[in-house]
Amino acid sequence: MPSFLPPAARKRVLAALGERYGGRGSGLDYRNPFELLVAVILSAQSTDKMVNVVTRPLFDALPGPAEIGALTPEALVPWIAKIGLTNTKAKHIVATCRLLLEHHGGEVPCDYEALVALPGVGRKTANVVLSNAFAVPAIPVDTHVYRVSNRLGLADHGTVDGTEQQLMKNLPRELWSEAHHWLIWHGREICKAPSPKCDACFLTEACHYYNRRGKWASAEAVAGEHPVGKAKAKGRA
Repeated sequence: MPSFLPPAARKRVLAALGERYGGRGSGLDYRNPFELLVAVILSAQSTDKMVNVVTRPLFDALPGPAEIGALTPEALVPWIAKIGLTNTKAKHIVATCRLLLEHHGGEVPCDYEALVALPGVGRKTANVVLSNAFAVPAIPVDTHVYRVSNRLGLADHGTVDGTEQQLMKNLPRELWSEAHHWLIWHGREICKAPSPKCDACFLTEACHYYNRRGKWASAEAVAGEHPVGKAKAKGRA
């Protein structure tokens, strides 16, 4: 049986996360849904900080799908060369821009099925766009959300998709999008992989990871016995 925090403890954890990280949104810089879509495609296996460095000049010179879609992938590569998986991402972004022009009037669709039909767009990317650009309740599960939610006991699953489904059941729908950001920021600042800063954490009283392994558990032992930090979405992001 899954091991979850009881409802009262979940409520306390969410309240504490909201108090600490409330008001913080995406770490990606964007001005519209199109810029967010491209930025999220670029963010796979890269940091938000590096993506922002790349997208600022990119969008100033090539502000929309018409401008980027007119390029070949090879011509786009120099613009995103600082980002990993450059060739693949260039192909996906150019193809996505062309499909936006052909099928969506150059606009990013506010529809999950239409989004995941775009090259380079998987479940997580679609949910990020829907949540951040269109205010559709969603819980995009990246490595931070996966790691932190399973460590805390908000979820108890060995896959990204399973974790998302559990979070959708265990968290109030009206908090899905906000809680997604809270978990990311907590993962970046405190609940790191492989060495969480448990001594600095304000959630240890409720945290499954802390109370199961103990304050002095080694990162190596935990990594060998628990899927946290290991999950990687297969295929598209």
